[in-house]
Amino acid sequence: MGQQAKDVDVEALQERSPQRGRCLDNFLVMSISFLFVATTALAVGGAMVVMELRANMKSLGSPPSVETHQKLTGDASSPVYKMEKFAYIRAKNSKLENSTMQWANISHGAGTSLGSNFVFDSVQHSLKPVQDGTYFMYVELNLTCTSRCNAGVLTVKVGDELTCKVELPAGILPVSRKCWTVTRLRNQRLLTQMTVQKDLEDWKLELGGSGFGIFLIDP
Repeated sequence: MGQQAKDVDVEALQERSPQRGRCLDNFLVMSISFLFVATTALAVGGAMVVMELRANMKSLGSPPSVETHQKLTGDASSPVYKMEKFAYIRAKNSKLENSTMQWANISHGAGTSLGSNFVFDSVQHSLKPVQDGTYFMYVELNLTCTSRCNAGVLTVKVGDELTCKVELPAGILPVSRKCWTVTRLRNQRLLTQMTVQKDLEDWKLELGGSGFGIFLIDP
């Protein structure tokens, strides 16, 4: 009897073995399929992130102009460029000399080019963000020659945060330069210093196309 029971157990095991094998095969197929789908989704998601980052860097490569700024700040409902987070001040003096640059805010419509997040001192010609955070800052300089101009170097520094150097050639051709940076500011008063390497009295700064802009990216 014992031998018969043992034989029955072996037969039962032999009958169940193919079923277990099929279950194992199905599990492996499902696991491999899941890994394939997950890997594909991760690759697609990574590609989308890279494309978005490239698009953002490309947009940062060209700072907004004065006209673009006015259009953006005129729309208070914009989710990115809200008026309270954006400020733009325009050059007030066209002469190139070693001095603190003079700035003026711009009035357009019922508002100005200064958001409520900034304090502008028209006497000291300083701009101060009242909120700590990461800011995008840029300087745009447009220069023209009024006579036969000498070659030289013009440097504009906004505090210790941004330096914009312009190499001016000898001749009469106009020169444009845009410089930008992303930096963390904490209750800092921003002054802009102009430095002239050589005598550039025949060069002048175009007031309509030269200015300093800043907006809050991340608090």
